[in-house]
Amino acid sequence: MPTVSDILSAIDAFAPFSTQCDWDNSGLLIGDAKKDVARVGFALDLTPQTVRAAIGENIDLLVTHHPVIFRGVRSLLSQSALYALVRSGMAAISVHTPWDCAEGGVNDVLCALLELQNVRSLPTPDSPAPLLRLGELPREMTPRAFAAFAAEKLGATVRLASCGKPVKTVCVAGGSAIELCEDALSAGAQMFFTGDARHHELLNAAESGISVLAGGHFETEHPSMAALLAKVSAAFPALDCVALEETNPVEFFSNR
Repeated sequence: MPTVSDILSAIDAFAPFSTQCDWDNSGLLIGDAKKDVARVGFALDLTPQTVRAAIGENIDLLVTHHPVIFRGVRSLLSQSALYALVRSGMAAISVHTPWDCAEGGVNDVLCALLELQNVRSLPTPDSPAPLLRLGELPREMTPRAFAAFAAEKLGATVRLASCGKPVKTVCVAGGSAIELCEDALSAGAQMFFTGDARHHELLNAAESGISVLAGGHFETEHPSMAALLAKVSAAFPALDCVALEETNPVEFFSNR
């Protein structure tokens, strides 16, 4: 039976923890590295929903994308998901920016969903490994047509700030990466596709000559969790790997 340490080493082989950004907190964050593991649960986030699901599934090790401990924890109260996780005795590994950068990780999964071709990695400032992906659409689209296409592929509500130029080359960075928009423009992209962006950031980008599509933080990263599960399962065929039931904790409402 593999240990937490064994699984940590396997993840490190395809998403090296040495590639995490200096502000990140990936790795083994909770539990005993020597603990035997029979069942691993996978979730994008640690939430009350995912920790309840993990406990209900008798999970030994929880693997998340977003760090279960990110910034300083000043208290650990009984109503928090982190408290419930620690109390359960589960271990927790988080694979954040290393999975963003990894081959077959967050951004490669997004490129495949968007049917991009000739995909290549772009060097990324302040990241030890290339984070951005640049690819080409099979055919040129208007920004609005690409937005509708991406919304359908993600099954999500998206926000578009259009500069009006036809779109052929797309730069992809799931999650929150609007600060890399200038790098996308410099690389020749007509569209930057990310998860989150503030109103003024969208406007500034469009004014600079690149359209931006914000597809949602959860929506742009969650599709990659199946790929992460598959990689761990391939390394340990006898291990029981479980995709935990998870919905976007941020809800959207419309009066239309």
